[in-house]
Amino acid sequence: MEVQPFHIHVSDAVIADLKQRLADTRWPDEIPGSGWDYGSNLAYMKELIEYWRVGFDWRAQEKLINSFQHFKANVDNLDIHFIHERGNGPDPMPLIITHGWPGSFFEMHKIIPLLADPASHGGDPQDSFDVVAPSLPGFGFSGHARDTGMEVAKTAAIWVKLMEGLGYPRFASQGGDIGAGVTSRLGYGHPDSMIGIHLTSITRPTPYLGPDAEPLTEAEKALISDREQWQQAEGGYAHIQGTKPQTLAYGLNDSPVGLAAWIVEKYRTWSDCGGDVEKRFTKDELLTTITIYWVTDSISSSTRMYKENQRETWAMGRDEGIKVPTGVAAFPAEISRPPREWGERSYNIQRWTQMPRGGHFAALEEPQLLAEEVRAFFRPLR
Repeated sequence: MEVQPFHIHVSDAVIADLKQRLADTRWPDEIPGSGWDYGSNLAYMKELIEYWRVGFDWRAQEKLINSFQHFKANVDNLDIHFIHERGNGPDPMPLIITHGWPGSFFEMHKIIPLLADPASHGGDPQDSFDVVAPSLPGFGFSGHARDTGMEVAKTAAIWVKLMEGLGYPRFASQGGDIGAGVTSRLGYGHPDSMIGIHLTSITRPTPYLGPDAEPLTEAEKALISDREQWQQAEGGYAHIQGTKPQTLAYGLNDSPVGLAAWIVEKYRTWSDCGGDVEKRFTKDELLTTITIYWVTDSISSSTRMYKENQRETWAMGRDEGIKVPTGVAAFPAEISRPPREWGERSYNIQRWTQMPRGGHFAALEEPQLLAEEVRAFFRPLR
């Protein structure tokens, strides 16, 4: 595997085109006083887009992004972009951390220094990691699959080859959302390569619930009911992306305001922000993520992964499970909040921590809390 250094630079022409498109926006109407009930609020979107057009400094964000060590490697004929930050400690543990949708590698920019160099951030150098933070296939600066089937299991196989190519035959893994799916598939399909896995969400696999399974607890019954209600109230995006992502892509790939509205609503709804998205994320953080999707033409390829993931259900068979040591940080505003006993049906749970605050974008919302939890889980596995 050949690894090449990579430097992010978006051309002036792309930025100028973006700003012109923002200036030419044709705004929709809105029912007065409806707030966010129908989706992204018009007043907030106008405020955000005006800042994107005249106040947001992509070059400053580009400089921040490029302060990390970026690389590309061709794995299975697909160019994979990743950050690789070597740990500052006596024996760093290799760790791959995987984002989800609508996130990006940028979601990890606060937590990477805490994991790679804990001593500089109030931690113990014994807890250091060699951190690899890739862009999922079809996301950000990674290549876009040209064939069907690029789902979490295939991504996990790519991650194993990537880490082996970097000199890590065994490694740790952490992730949330789609990243949790990739991490779970690493634990299930590649146990000999794994030191352990750490998750901030558990949505798949479905545990074995057939004959001889332990009866569902009241908390598990509540989880199933809550998930059904959530799908009715909030799951429309996933149904569209899982069935007709190409139709959606024309609007989102052509309109930066459409793209921003599609993404920002998720950052508000899925975070521990109490309805005020900027209690958790600055405009610069939101717009850096959105700009990454825009300049890489990756909203279409990213949403396709939903369709690929839904082609095949993943359910555990009797006496089947993920055997590698597993840790879970359960954030209170995560979109699905299973009880520990649900996780123990499918995973070898070694640590389960109810976090005091935070939501779906844990590495960006609560990097210090998540970093401390990741250090604590992997400490006895070193």
